[in-house]
Amino acid sequence: MRFFNTTGPVDPADHYCVPPLGRFDLDEVLRLVDGEKYFVLHAPRQTGKTSSLLALCDLLNGQGYGCVYTTVETAGTAHDDVERAMRAVLSGLGSDVRSTLDDEFLAKEWSGILAEFGPNGALREALKRWAEASAKPLVLLIDEIDTLQGDPLLAALQQLRAGYPMRPGAFPQCVVLCGLRDVRHYRIRSTSSPFNIVAESLRLADFTREETLALLGQHTRETGQAFTPEAREAIWTQTLGQPWLVNALAYETCFRSKAGRDRSRPVTADDIAEAREALIVRRVTHLDQLADKLGEERVRRVVEPMLSGADEHAFSNRDVEYVRDLGLIARDKPVRIANPIYAEVVPRELGWVLQETLDQDTAGYVDADGGLDVGKLLEEFQGFFRRHSEHWKRRFEYEEAWPQLLLQAFLHRVVNGGGRIEREYGLGRGRVDLLIVWPQDGQVREFAVECKVVREGDGLESTVEAGVEQTAGYMDRCAAEAGHLVVIDRREGRSWDDKVFHRQRRSESGSPIDVWGM
Repeated sequence: MRFFNTTGPVDPADHYCVPPLGRFDLDEVLRLVDGEKYFVLHAPRQTGKTSSLLALCDLLNGQGYGCVYTTVETAGTAHDDVERAMRAVLSGLGSDVRSTLDDEFLAKEWSGILAEFGPNGALREALKRWAEASAKPLVLLIDEIDTLQGDPLLAALQQLRAGYPMRPGAFPQCVVLCGLRDVRHYRIRSTSSPFNIVAESLRLADFTREETLALLGQHTRETGQAFTPEAREAIWTQTLGQPWLVNALAYETCFRSKAGRDRSRPVTADDIAEAREALIVRRVTHLDQLADKLGEERVRRVVEPMLSGADEHAFSNRDVEYVRDLGLIARDKPVRIANPIYAEVVPRELGWVLQETLDQDTAGYVDADGGLDVGKLLEEFQGFFRRHSEHWKRRFEYEEAWPQLLLQAFLHRVVNGGGRIEREYGLGRGRVDLLIVWPQDGQVREFAVECKVVREGDGLESTVEAGVEQTAGYMDRCAAEAGHLVVIDRREGRSWDDKVFHRQRRSESGSPIDVWGM
């Protein structure tokens, strides 16, 4: 039985998969190979790079090339030790050439070449001798290139560049570098790229909507288990085709869930929602690795103004390119988080400490009929904010977004009562929109909560007026039954008695809005 794969390269015999060679423009890749070009293939982690390279290797070997896939990941542990790194690169390459092409040359010769030419010349000489001894034009696919850092990476790239003029007779005809980032971002103790011979930089795309649905369809055809239209739509809208997320949601519902293993039972949108929450709560490796990047300064410069909805930002084009290469933000404009699952992970991760330390008992906010009293919840937050905001302000790493993160972390307790929070935030929005979704008696109730911040130079009343209309618009779009506007006054010199209030306002369309000042 095949299954949805979330670990390592895909094997079509064992895994449902989108055809790996269909993940990029194959005609363009073959044109570059035939044209003796060196190029880059990059994409975020767990998007299918290795699977695509392995499939390309098989294809090229069937077309008369001598193509070898190798990874330099183990050499990354050498840090700045160039000799140790080159020893790992050459030994791995020799082994891969032997297993792929049944060619013993490099496996026997690499250690002697390293001893004779040293770590700054051995890779070039090894590739030169291999190409001269080969009856076929050589293609080298180097994966995880950016696990090399500092001097080892510089040494590897410079040696590949030095051998480039000797191709194809005395050096590989084509070299493909594969990693997280575009090679032009490798600025190793230099003001320019150490590898300026790249003809093209290709990025592996996420799944399209059609590919996502086709992947799910493979499971249905082979097992008879259907995905409801709502479930298929939920998988697409929550992941926007990020390959690991698509496979993880499907695996969670169809294989990890005991109920989901009943093939007579269709997969529903509720199943997908539960799987999404389970992946986030378990902090699975893919999401944990992504969350870990939030501590980097260049990531913070991009993400923080999105969380606060600020119009101004301090990030550079290079910051955006880096965060985009990580897969955290979308590939196209405007700058925004790449998909709803990542958008949920970011504020949860940044507010994790508060979420863990708060009393998570929801009983005080649930009435006798099982309904959620959002007004009582926000009133409690108002008191919490007055008492503890200065303490938590100092503990949030994202200083400009701490009020929004504090609110979201406090409201997160509803998740433990069986509800969920849907979030909308982004650069230049001037607000954060939160939708509390609460199940009750087999139905779903929805409450809109909008957060706006009053900063120096802003007027309180104008902020409230704009916020009321924005909240009303959000309520209408989500069909929420009630709307709440949280206004956080960050202006200096304001007393808490002035900042803390509760008012009821109506929008121009007549929608009642509760306004909570603090």
